[in-house]
Amino acid sequence: MLSFKTDKNGDSHKSLAYEEKKMADITKYAEEIYYSERYSDDDCEYRHVALPEGLRKYLPNPPRLMSEDEWRGLGVRQSPGWEHYMVHEPEPHVLLFKREKDFQVKYPLGVPALNSRKV
Repeated sequence: MLSFKTDKNGDSHKSLAYEEKKMADITKYAEEIYYSERYSDDDCEYRHVALPEGLRKYLPNPPRLMSEDEWRGLGVRQSPGWEHYMVHEPEPHVLLFKREKDFQVKYPLGVPALNSRKV
């Protein structure tokens, strides 16, 4: 989605150019995004996703947890239910995700009923 917000000088071209560059970079580096195998404990399954150098400049600064829209907006593609749950400060380009164990079996439509999740 392109942003047409203006900056403090009323210039919308910088924002548009930034979004266009970001989309071009996501397309360029999509195949270089590393997705780990899933691993689990008794309650959750986990995985980590490492962004390539070319996408790291789009991470929040300072590092923080991202919403699903934000991490998907960086080109990360995963099945439903994953939550960015921790920032590893030495490597903020490695995104740590978790979701309820057996999520896809429990929620075949990808959406749990409200207030039914225990993560």
